[in-house]
Amino acid sequence: MRDPYEVLGVAKGASEAEIKKAFRNLAKKYHPDTRGGDEKAAKRFQEISGAYDILGDKEKRAKFDRGEIDASGNPRGFDPRAHGFEGNPFGGGAGGGARDFHFEFGGPGGGGFNPEDVFADLFGGRAGRRAAQPRRGEDFSFAMTVAFDEAARGGTRRLALPDGREIDVRIPAGIKDGQQIRLRGQGGAGPNGGPPGDVLATISVAPHPYLTRDGNNLRMDLPITLQEAILGGSVTVPTLTGPVALKVPAGSNSGAVLRLKGKGAGSGSHAGDLYVRLVITLPDKPDAELRRFVESWNASYDPRAKLK
Repeated sequence: MRDPYEVLGVAKGASEAEIKKAFRNLAKKYHPDTRGGDEKAAKRFQEISGAYDILGDKEKRAKFDRGEIDASGNPRGFDPRAHGFEGNPFGGGAGGGARDFHFEFGGPGGGGFNPEDVFADLFGGRAGRRAAQPRRGEDFSFAMTVAFDEAARGGTRRLALPDGREIDVRIPAGIKDGQQIRLRGQGGAGPNGGPPGDVLATISVAPHPYLTRDGNNLRMDLPITLQEAILGGSVTVPTLTGPVALKVPAGSNSGAVLRLKGKGAGSGSHAGDLYVRLVITLPDKPDAELRRFVESWNASYDPRAKLK
C-alpha cells in the first residue's frame, strides 16, 4: 500500500482537521454509492479508507510516523503470507482470492477511532453501508435592487437561477429596503429524492430623486411661486401613478404640509398617503419687477416673533 499521506494528498505535518477534510472530499468522490459499481473507484476508495484508518487514529499515526507500522498498519517486518494473508490485503489479490475488506473500530484494541462520524455526514448511513438518505436541496440566495416606484407599487422581476432555470419573482407593493422574499420549493433539487430548497431574494430599494419613504407614506417638497403662496391656486404634483392637481390655500407658508390620500406606497386598503411640503421658491434669475414691489411693500408683521 502507498504512503497514507500520499494517498490522502496531505503533508506529514497536516492537522487532524486537514486530514479529515481530505478524507471527506476523496471518500465522497470515490464512494461506491456515487460511482455506480466502478471497480477502479471501489479500489481507490479502499485505499483511501485504509490510509485514513491510520492517519485518522492518533495512536496508529504516531506508530506509523515512528516507523513501527507500515502503510498497511502491520508491524514492520510482518509477512502477511506467513499468517495466511496472500495477495492484496484489501481484496482481489493473487493467490488467496478475494477477501472482504472491513474495519473494526471502537471496542477492545480499536483505539476509539470511528469513521462512521465522517460517513454519516457524507452518505447518511453507518460507514457508507447504509443507502444514502434524502436531503433537502440547496437554497439559492440573491441580492436584488429594485426601483423606488417598483418597491412602492409592486412589480415582477425575471430571475436566472444557477441550475439554468428562470423564474418570475413578484415584488409585493410596499416592500421595504432590506426585506427578503422567499420562494419556497424553487431552489436546488433535493439529493436522493429530498425536498427542494428555496430561493431567497434580499431587496435593496434605489433612492428616488424627490420622494422619501415613511412606512407606506411618501413625502416630498413641492416648490411653489410667491404668487401661488399668496393667492393660492391649483398646482400639479407628480405622483407614482401620474400627475395630480393639488389645491394650495391662499396665504400658504413654506413648510405647510398638504396630503394626497392613497398616493403613497402599497396598494388597496394598505396604500399610504403622499404628504406634500410647500416650499416658496424665488426665480433663479433676478426679477426687477418683484424687487420693486418688495422695496415698496411695507411689511407690518414679524415672522420671527415665535422665536423670541
